[in-house]
Amino acid sequence: MSQNKQLNILFTSVGRRVELIKHFKNIYNELSIDGMIVSTDIKNNAPAGYVSDKHLLVPRVDSKDYINSLLKICKEYHISFLVPLIDTELILLSSHKESFENIGVKVLISDVHTHEICNDKILTSNFFSNNGFDTPKLYNIEKALGNGSIARPLLIKPAKGSSSVGVHKITNIDDLNFYSKIITDPILQEFVEGQEYTIDVFTDFDGNVLTAVPRLRIETRAGEVSKGRTEKNPHLIRKAKELVSALPGAKGCITVQCFLTHQNEIKFIEINPRFGGGAPLSLAAGADYAKYLMDVLINGKSSFDINNWRDGLLMLRYDAAVFVDGDLK
Repeated sequence: MSQNKQLNILFTSVGRRVELIKHFKNIYNELSIDGMIVSTDIKNNAPAGYVSDKHLLVPRVDSKDYINSLLKICKEYHISFLVPLIDTELILLSSHKESFENIGVKVLISDVHTHEICNDKILTSNFFSNNGFDTPKLYNIEKALGNGSIARPLLIKPAKGSSSVGVHKITNIDDLNFYSKIITDPILQEFVEGQEYTIDVFTDFDGNVLTAVPRLRIETRAGEVSKGRTEKNPHLIRKAKELVSALPGAKGCITVQCFLTHQNEIKFIEINPRFGGGAPLSLAAGADYAKYLMDVLINGKSSFDINNWRDGLLMLRYDAAVFVDGDLK
């Protein structure tokens, strides 16, 4: 392992991503890499900030000063690599990617077009359909209300929502009438039954797919997996790789969500072009994308095989606490 280059990484909007930050820190020790992890958030009490080497406060993502604050941090702390962690900053950072590259910072981010597709569930649904990937059928809300009844369960949710906020199963016309009024920009779609999977698809810096790891979502809490298991399902792996390859400029960790129905049909429902909350399970299983990325950044290439990951590894999450001095807000 070459040690003639320092590698400082910036994770933005770290929030509760303690497991992910810890994993990257372990790679520093394992590969004897010189460097530090810097994190940012709008809150001083973000738990992941206390496992990074340096935590800094920044303006909200929608602030005009957000990008400049990150550029200033990158210069001051000699950042080589930036990893964004929440949906709301992806389009913004992608559109300013060149500004970071001009000061020597590589950003793990897809092209703007990919983020636009993934950020709007109607555009996502159209992408699935136009590229031959099965997805739940969309329904016109006004027509459904005009019918006066619902023949089967449907699902209503915000077109630009995340973390399962505002997602409701609809079984009668009264519920549809109620939720269609309180949800901002709602979409109505087919309700799909089956096993739900999140698939972590990892690419190189040129967007070439390296591997795909399906994770069965056994139990979730607030839209994030709390119990999950890796599964080497060739059908899921192949289709997820094809899907990410079809995206226009997908790079980094692309998190794909789908249902595997009782008829063995794959119905894709969502794409998040960033590290998902359950990504540490894939890393722990041996698809160690963190190790791959850090090796490439230091040595220009990687010899690590991240395809030889462990099937059937179970993740059981629980709450943990970080204890710090001070009155943090």
